[in-house]
Amino acid sequence: MMFFEILRQMLRTLWAHKLRSFLTMFGIAWGVGSLLLLVGLGEGFRSGNRRELNSLGEDIMFVFPGRAPAVAGNMSSGRSYNLTDQDYQDILKEAPHVRLAAPVLSRTDIREVSDYSNTNGEVSGVYPHYNEIRYLPLAAGRWINQDDESQARLVAVLGDEMLKNLFPGRPAVGNSILLNGLRFEVVGVIERVGHGDNNSTNNRVFMPFSTMREYFPMIKDGQENAVSFINYRPRVRDEHLQAREEVRKIIARNHGFDWHDEDAFEDWDTIKSSETVGKIFDAMDIFLGGVGLVTLTLGAIGIINIMLVAVSERTREIGLRKALGATYRSILLQFFLEGAFLTLLSGGIGMAGAGLLMYSMRGMGKVPGFDPPTMSFMSATLAIGTLAVAGIVAGIYPARKAALLEQVEALRQE
Repeated sequence: MMFFEILRQMLRTLWAHKLRSFLTMFGIAWGVGSLLLLVGLGEGFRSGNRRELNSLGEDIMFVFPGRAPAVAGNMSSGRSYNLTDQDYQDILKEAPHVRLAAPVLSRTDIREVSDYSNTNGEVSGVYPHYNEIRYLPLAAGRWINQDDESQARLVAVLGDEMLKNLFPGRPAVGNSILLNGLRFEVVGVIERVGHGDNNSTNNRVFMPFSTMREYFPMIKDGQENAVSFINYRPRVRDEHLQAREEVRKIIARNHGFDWHDEDAFEDWDTIKSSETVGKIFDAMDIFLGGVGLVTLTLGAIGIINIMLVAVSERTREIGLRKALGATYRSILLQFFLEGAFLTLLSGGIGMAGAGLLMYSMRGMGKVPGFDPPTMSFMSATLAIGTLAVAGIVAGIYPARKAALLEQVEALRQE
């Protein structure tokens, strides 16, 4: 009964000072909402950038033709080198940390013509296992298979943008296209990958590697077995540096230069890029979380200040209650409950507001490099922990000060 009486008195007191209670709660709610929303936005950018990288392929790595300097560090004395079929075969045999590898033959000077339109895009010759390295989800039909490769069949798979250009509003699978006058059957169509025009995969025609080599050979510097670039994946993600080192050693050996020379290589490690972006977003999370935490701390200080003011204003009330028999414990409990109630209620309102705002942002559609923010476990835990500390301090310190007042001195206060 005493607890409920204290609770009733607490609510009556807070209601008597509605504006002050509202402003105090607003400070805490704003701090909690800011903390959760800022960290959620940072996580949205992190997951959006990870999604963009994954639209290329999971744990994918590239190596391109480069320029090897005759004198280390002196690129003006260098010579260009091309990647070849031999490089690809040696990577498969001699790089134990490489799980999959696939060379690509690409040309942009091939004319694509259908019964409805014509265009110029990129034509790529690839092996059937290429879609195990790159992210190539099928929208219709099938992917290139081993029979297509072994028999050098005249079949093609179209990217989404190529489909729109050659077959506007019409199905492509089962129809044919002309590539420099040579007729190819369209056997598959790839779903659109990435956003906007950032991913060139959408504007490509894929065909078997052997077909590309036979009908559209790419000859560079007299090398008939040259390839445009090589994609590969490490055995596991954490071994990407070992895989890159093995690939570099093989290429350097085959083309006669020192593999330690960084300038001799043109490659791209999406795993390393992802880790670098992750570190940037870690720093962003710390900064945004710090801003939100400072705002939350200021709100907590506001509650402590308001409770101290309440103790000063109610000194005579405290003295009278003590004179009438109120115990140290009941005085302590009343002021502690007031501080904890203000803190927890306003914190709950802030969390609910942030969650509602994050939920409403899901309807904004997909934005390149950004996913709608979500409430992360880390930020929610941080907010709850800070609220708990703020509630204890805001309740205990003013409550103890009130409970320790001598009743005679309290009654003498004006």
